[in-house]
Amino acid sequence: MTVFEEIGASILDEVAIAKGVEHVAQLLNALYEDAVVITVVPGGILFTADLVRQLKFPIKMDYVSCPHTPGERNNQSEIVFHNNISIRDRHVILVDDAIESGGTMKRILAYLQQQFAPKSIAVATLFVKPGRVSLAAQQYYGYEMSNDDLLIGYGLPWNDYHRNLPYIAKLNTTSNEEV
Repeated sequence: MTVFEEIGASILDEVAIAKGVEHVAQLLNALYEDAVVITVVPGGILFTADLVRQLKFPIKMDYVSCPHTPGERNNQSEIVFHNNISIRDRHVILVDDAIESGGTMKRILAYLQQQFAPKSIAVATLFVKPGRVSLAAQQYYGYEMSNDDLLIGYGLPWNDYHRNLPYIAKLNTTSNEEV
């Protein structure tokens, strides 16, 4: 199967993504007067770029990384956060593309809370999936998916490809080859 054949049916088109971003921005604008936005890279880059341009309050920005494989539910990768901007006693908004199982986000939240003592920490994502773990943070999201399909695009990869798709699609796992 080629990289292009992996792209299945569209789940969220560019218009739906823009509406989801706007919804999350409105929620955050109603609550915050100042915050540090921390992007989970690389997946959260596109959502963060769209989101922060709609925020109406002063922000500082930083990033954190904790690589994982899509669909993996037991990520033990190293969390890399350089603390370029102090988050001690600051309101923090942790931004990623999605909460799938929630395991990686749960680890990042615990790490930031224990090591850097923010005043508060919230999570903002374009969407969440069912069956995710409970997180010790307020969550703001545009959509709640109805199933746990593997998705690609708008930051979500498969085999390190597809992050740059401007929409979100199902991963096509069936081959078009004749048997």
